[in-house]
Amino acid sequence: MSGTVAGLVTPHLLRVVDLANQAEKGMNVEWLLRGTVSMSMTELRDQWNAPALVASYIEGLETAAANAAPSRELYIRALKAAAAVARGPGRG
Repeated sequence: MSGTVAGLVTPHLLRVVDLANQAEKGMNVEWLLRGTVSMSMTELRDQWNAPALVASYIEGLETAAANAAPSRELYIRALKAAAAVARGPGRG
């Protein structure tokens, strides 16, 4: 399977953004978030350009959190948690 970095990473980012929006509405998404990120990391790491994809995925999560309005605390917290999970144990 091949494709552009943006084309391969965007669907994975959108899944996490959707969960972050649900967290903002009061839904407990911690386990869903971890599972979604874990599945995304597995899929991205199976690609020939895995280092670029993983870096882009983490950067996308961090950028979305940084660009969110400060009042969206739960949304931001979910995105930051996802980035920490993507970075892996001891690196988040």
